[in-house]
Amino acid sequence: MSKISLADMRKSYQSAELLEDSAQNHPMRQFEQWLHEAIQAEVPEPNAMTLATVGSDMRPSTRVVLIKGYDEHGVVWYTNYQSRKGHELAGNPYASLQFHWVELERVVRIEGRVSKVSAEESDAYFHSRPLDSRIGAWASPQSQVIASRTQLVTQAATFLAKFGTQPPRPPHWGGYRLVPDRWEFWQGGMARLHDRLVYRLADGQWDKKRLAP
Repeated sequence: MSKISLADMRKSYQSAELLEDSAQNHPMRQFEQWLHEAIQAEVPEPNAMTLATVGSDMRPSTRVVLIKGYDEHGVVWYTNYQSRKGHELAGNPYASLQFHWVELERVVRIEGRVSKVSAEESDAYFHSRPLDSRIGAWASPQSQVIASRTQLVTQAATFLAKFGTQPPRPPHWGGYRLVPDRWEFWQGGMARLHDRLVYRLADGQWDKKRLAP
C-alpha cells in the first residue's frame, strides 16, 4: 500500500462568497437560509452537527448529533441525559455546535448556554419517533460499558415485550436547547482567503463583524 502524504492534500475553495451586505442581519435567519440550501443541494445528512462539551476534568469531548428543531429560542436535539454529554452539560451548561456542509464549502459554529427542553416537548418528539428508536432509548445505557451487542438486543426485546407498541418516554431521555450568544459562518474562498462572519450578542442586539481567515 502506497503511503499517503497528508501534508500534500489540498482543496481549492471557490464555490461562493459571504459578504456583509448580502448576509442576513440576524444569525438565525442566515442559518435558516444556509440549512435550506444544504437540504436542497442534497448534501449527506445536512442535519448532522458536532456537539462539543467540557467535563469537570476540563477535557473537551465531541460527538455528532442531529438537529431536531430551531427557532428564535435556540437549537434543539435529543439524547440520553445519563450519557457522557448529559453529565458534562449538567456540570458545565455551555457548549458549542458545528455544522460542516462539505459540498457547499460551508461551516457554521454556534456557542451558548444549554438547558433541557420542557417535558411536554420531549414527550411530543419521543412519541413521533419510530418504534425501534423508542425501544432503543430504553434498551441502551448510553456511554456505559456493556458486555456485548447481545446484551443490547436482549434488553431491546425485553422492553418491547414489556411496553408493546406504546413505550413511554424514559425519564433519562429528552431534549436540550442551546441558546446562542455567538455564531460564526465560514465560506471557503480562493487562495485561502475564506469568508468568516461572526455574530455576537450584546445588549440584546446582534453585532456582525468579519474575521480574518
